[in-house]
Amino acid sequence: MSIDGSDKDFRDAIAKVYESHLVPLIFQPYAEDLVPRIASRQPTNVLEIAAGTGVVTRAMTSGLPASVAIVATDLNQSMIDQAMAIGTARPVEWRQADAMQLPFADGRFDAVVCQFGAMFFPDKAKAFAEVRRVLAPGGVFIFSVWDRIEENEIPDTVTTALAGLFPDDPPRFMARTPHGYYDRATIVRDLVDGGFTTSPEIATVAARSRARTARDAAIAFCLGTPLRNEIEERDPNRLDDATDAATRAIEARFGRGVVDGKIQAHVVMIENS
Repeated sequence: MSIDGSDKDFRDAIAKVYESHLVPLIFQPYAEDLVPRIASRQPTNVLEIAAGTGVVTRAMTSGLPASVAIVATDLNQSMIDQAMAIGTARPVEWRQADAMQLPFADGRFDAVVCQFGAMFFPDKAKAFAEVRRVLAPGGVFIFSVWDRIEENEIPDTVTTALAGLFPDDPPRFMARTPHGYYDRATIVRDLVDGGFTTSPEIATVAARSRARTARDAAIAFCLGTPLRNEIEERDPNRLDDATDAATRAIEARFGRGVVDGKIQAHVVMIENS
């Protein structure tokens, strides 16, 4: 699976809507699931990669002992700036960093965490090799990826709606990238190619995605993800039209009140031998 260049472009306008609309819609439930998994390993030095606007970072600062050192990184400085502006319950070291070339010494961390970032890595095996390099022996890598788009009702609805708006060149960001890395065998193969020799534990976790209105959910995906880039590439004047079409489709499926849809992801845990 190739990654389009615009798929990784979380510019400032996207970062703000990502935090205000997308984080509570789909990321917060999995942050709450992920932190107890991390805590069960009793780490002392944690690296987070692809931290986004810091939903997991904030959960870790509240859910892990104060003695646990946390370094949080993201490829996009705009996302880090947004995370830093929100703040955390206790100090965190923020760094701009590419997961493909981590600027840390070998074996520095006893846990590496990544929520919904691995799908964006152009070379998964290379990124996993970097994770393994910075992990101490016996350390753990815990990461989550979205399941196929058909198991995630709201983004599936939005993708179908936009295909109707742009029938000659439908925007496929959601299916291509966030929901394009769901095959368990592929994930295991990439971990092996990255140098991991132990068997991963993979749990499929379903949750609920809730928004106050269909409009809020449409804004989350059309304005708060690189789907926005795809829409504007097709016609910079149709961003409002796309958001309106997504709103209508969400209302048609979930009603005009509170939106409540299924979301599903794989949570992977693997030790460094």
